[in-house]
Amino acid sequence: MVQIKQTIRRQTLEDIEVQAQKIAGMMGHIRSAMLAPTEQKIAPSLSAVQLAELCGVDKAKIAYRLKRGDLPSGSIQGNRREWSMAEAQEWARDLRSVHLRPALAAGITITVANFKGGVAKTTSAVTLAQGLSMRGHRVLLLDLDPQGSATTLFGVLPDAEVDAEHTAMLLFAGEADTLEYGIRPTYWPNIDLVCAAPLLYGAEFILPARQSKDPGFEFWRVLDRGLDTIRESYDVIVIDTPPSLSYVTINALMAADGVLMPLPPSALDFASSAQFWDLFSDLCNQLIRSRGKNKSFEFIDVLLSRVEASDAASSVVRQWVLEGYGDKVLPIEIPKTAIAATASAEFGTVYDLPRGSVNSKTFARARDAYDRMCELIEQQIEAVWDRQLVEQAQVAAGA
Repeated sequence: MVQIKQTIRRQTLEDIEVQAQKIAGMMGHIRSAMLAPTEQKIAPSLSAVQLAELCGVDKAKIAYRLKRGDLPSGSIQGNRREWSMAEAQEWARDLRSVHLRPALAAGITITVANFKGGVAKTTSAVTLAQGLSMRGHRVLLLDLDPQGSATTLFGVLPDAEVDAEHTAMLLFAGEADTLEYGIRPTYWPNIDLVCAAPLLYGAEFILPARQSKDPGFEFWRVLDRGLDTIRESYDVIVIDTPPSLSYVTINALMAADGVLMPLPPSALDFASSAQFWDLFSDLCNQLIRSRGKNKSFEFIDVLLSRVEASDAASSVVRQWVLEGYGDKVLPIEIPKTAIAATASAEFGTVYDLPRGSVNSKTFARARDAYDRMCELIEQQIEAVWDRQLVEQAQVAAGA
């Protein structure tokens, strides 16, 4: 057999610039082809069966409410009735009202974080935002990863369509006191977005520079304060972070009420997670406890992600995860399936794929896992709201 010898080609900075422009142009063409003819993503519609599952009722309840005529009737497509995502959310808010945020409760901020890339962090953040919105919650997704993967999943190209005023950069730079300026609607009803782009890398230089100029400045509190005026407008704020314990990630963790860490059952990922919490603990001692302050989280969840049932080694690491993180581990595993790759290739998640577009059994396994993840996290959110109301009642009683 003739072996081909690998050669080298010296590349200058100009060559790299040309390469970058070529790939950026390709991405534009790819998105145009995937999203043609409008180049805008559209949230999927739901059938009567799917609507009933979403609202936690049987089809008879849907038929009964249709006769009452007080909720959207959807539209007839062929021989079945379908509801748009916005219409389905209206049904969810009505039939699942006991699960929604009470009037006096505050919105919950959840930060999705991990030291490593490739652990399904962005996928977990976006599916969580989509799943909670489907259940009737109003959600803000804040993309803080300069790679802008979450932004891309919403059909926005970070390099071509995102400027500083669309990101958290102005807040980190001190040019704004709130993130309200960067919020934009998305194709998915009841999910708003603050985008990310490579320019966010600049925050890793700006935040420490501001700290060095002003010893009283608390760089880790910038995002927390920037969200103060927004929290009442959303039931849940989901934050996607860079795959590192950076200045930006620290801000995201300090702004969070809850933390979700996707963790594949591999030895390297488990070791990386240990380093993450060790470094975060050290930073908290240096930045917060040394100043006589503290920080608490309502919940910290570890989500076993990208799990291959046939991988014998993963079962061993799974036991490590369960032993190390205990009750922080959510009782659900996200399988590693071809469905995720299919959805990703179409700039989406399993929630973007219409049922029947891919292998039904594989799709159901992936979709059911994410549904359960959203359900478990929603239960914790509800528990936080219940505690807030109890504390407010206690304060009122003591006044």
